[in-house]
Parts: sequence; structure tokens; C-alpha cells
Amino acid sequence: MRIHSSWAVGLALGVAIVTAACGGSEPGTQAPAASTGTGLAVDVANAGGIRGSVVIDGVAPANATIRMIADPACNRQVQGEQRQETYVVGADGKTLGNVFVWVKSGLGQHSYPPATTPVVLDQRGCRYQPHVIGLRVGQPLDIINNDPTLHNVHALPTVNTEFNQGQPLQGIKNTHTFTQPEVMIPFKCDVHGWMNA
Repeated sequence: MRIHSSWAVGLALGVAIVTAACGGSEPGTQAPAASTGTGLAVDVANAGGIRGSVVIDGVAPANATIRMIADPACNRQVQGEQRQETYVVGADGKTLGNVFVWVKSGLGQHSYPPATTPVVLDQRGCRYQPHVIGLRVGQPLDIINNDPTLHNVHALPTVNTEFNQGQPLQGIKNTHTFTQPEVMIPFKCDVHGWMNA
């Protein structure tokens, strides 16, 4: 099995990033320096973009089955067989989802303005949604429990500070901000072993 990426590149967008993610790269891989908004400002209105897809040669391995029966509150929310999201393959059987790609270098002295809009990591149906996200250093991460059961959010960074926050009630929201660039920070729920992002 090989994974290929095909990219139509306009003007490369720079993303100094911290992400919640699982698989694909070694946790703690150092990202490029954080964009602090200093240097030559990129005119976002006139910046180009990157568009592409990541495809797989061959057949993706089957995702592991999840047994939510251990928590009746989780089991009541889902119907049918539940599987991990390690490999998410499109209808064409080739295009992969839950793939994270970032611009490692190439901005020179240019920088983007700091990001202030929160990114949301939701817990719904006893799964993290979305499974893979990206955000920038200093950008707020809102972590929400939309399930009627106890979750905890356990982030396992290698550069940033580890945290483990309980969310015992539906509707609870915690906000966390990462201070250092880092690529691929695993998240898990210590209450539900199948939950990861």
C-alpha cells in the first residue's frame, strides 16, 4: 500500500500549526516556527491557495470495530456497527479523509495575522468530531461534550503541556490554547478507550 499526494499549488499558504490528530506522522514532529503576525504581512484577500487530494494505491486496511456497549449512554446514541476512523476512504475507493498536510517552509519573512477564531473539537456520539483538525499557536481550541455521559479530554503533546480535563456533564466546554508549534498531538478519552483524535 502506498499513499500519494497530488497537489495543484497556487501561492503556498503558510500554516504554523498545532493539531489534534492521530496517526500519519510521528507525534511531536516539530512544525515550522509559529506565525506571530510579525514580518511582512500576507494580504489574505489576495493570497493564493493549495488544493489537492491524498490517494491510496491498493486497498486500505479495515478499521477496527468499536464496542460501545461498555457505556449504555454511548450505545444508545449509535446504530449499527461502529468502527475506528484510522482509514477513511471516499466513494472512489482511493481518496483518503482524515489526512493532515501542512506547509513546512517557504514563507520566508512573510507571516499571516494571528488566528483568533476558535477551532471546535466536539464529543458527539462518543466520538471526537472532527477526527483530525488543525489550528495555529495561540488560536483557541474549544472542546465540547455534547454527550449525556462523562468524557475526559487527554491531550498527549510532546512539546506543549499535557492536559487531562474531565467533562462530566453534557454541554460542558473547556478552552485550551497551545503555546508552541507541534504537529500531530494525540487526543484520547480515558473513559472510552475507542475515542481518539
